[in-house]
Amino acid sequence: MTRSQNASLTMIWTSLAWYPSPPRKDPSDMKHPKATIAAVVATLALVLIGLSGCSKFTEPFKDAPRSGHDNGAPADLIRMPDGFSNAATKCDHGNRVYMAYHGDQAYASIAVVPQDPTCRNTTP
Repeated sequence: MTRSQNASLTMIWTSLAWYPSPPRKDPSDMKHPKATIAAVVATLALVLIGLSGCSKFTEPFKDAPRSGHDNGAPADLIRMPDGFSNAATKCDHGNRVYMAYHGDQAYASIAVVPQDPTCRNTTP
């Protein structure tokens, strides 16, 4: 093997040689590890909360079939002090319907008084 061939093999071997990675930083050198972890956890929590709130919008319409009769008459509202559920009432086909709800929540409790005497003359 000639001297030039030996030099070129040495050059190739040097370029293919494995070099160790630079030394890792000591974890104690991190400036704010708790703050970083807290920020990541808070971000993930906000993303999960945000996505869970979208379930109402992605839910397909599951309404009952409509009869074509729309009772759009205003309801009588019963406003209670803070901390208590509010209520609404209205007549529908001679029946009084009560809905109890709390704030802006999406669902309410419903009660019906069949053939309520105060609803006789109101059939919207």
